[in-house]
Amino acid sequence: MKILVTGGVRSGKSAHAESLVSGAAAVTYVAPGPVPDGNDPEWAARISAHRERRPGHWTTIETADLAGVLGGLDKLDHRRELDHGGSTVLVDCLGTWLTAVIDGLDGWETPKAAWEDAFEATLDAAVMAVAEADSIVLVTNEVGLGVVPAHPSGRLFRDLLGTVNQRFAATCDEVHLVIAGRVLKL
Repeated sequence: MKILVTGGVRSGKSAHAESLVSGAAAVTYVAPGPVPDGNDPEWAARISAHRERRPGHWTTIETADLAGVLGGLDKLDHRRELDHGGSTVLVDCLGTWLTAVIDGLDGWETPKAAWEDAFEATLDAAVMAVAEADSIVLVTNEVGLGVVPAHPSGRLFRDLLGTVNQRFAATCDEVHLVIAGRVLKL
C-alpha cells in the first residue's frame, strides 16, 4: 500500500502517518530535509521532537537522496523480511525534501531555467522509486490553499510543491488530507 498524507503545518499529518505504520514489523523512517546545523535552534527543536517520538526499533535515514535511499532499501528490506516479516517506509516530509533539492541546485538565487531540467530528473527518479516500493507512507505539506506569497522564493516553493504533491499522489493508492487532527481520505 502506498499512501500520501498531506495537510497544513501542525495539522497532525506526521502523527497520522506514524499511526499508519505503527503496526509494521519494521519501519524505515526517511527524513529527507535539511539537517540542523546549529544556526537555527527552532528547526533543531522540531527535528529533535520528531526523533524522540519515533520508536527505538525504527531505522532512521536522514538524506535528501530520496531516489537513492529508496532504491537501496532492497537489500535492507530483504534482511528485514528474513528477521521480521517485512518492512514499511515512512518519508517525512516531501516539503523539506523539496527545500533540500532546491538548496542543492542553488535554486533560490539562480533562475529556474538554469536548474529546471535537473530538478525534473530528480523528481522523476524519486517518483519512480516510490512507484516501485511495496509499502510506503509519504508526508507532505499542503501550501496552496492560502495567500499568494509576497516573495519569489515563496511562490517558487508553493508552485513546485504543488507539482511534487500531484506527481507523488498519482503513484499512491490513497491520499489522506489531515486538517485539525481529522483525516479525510480523498
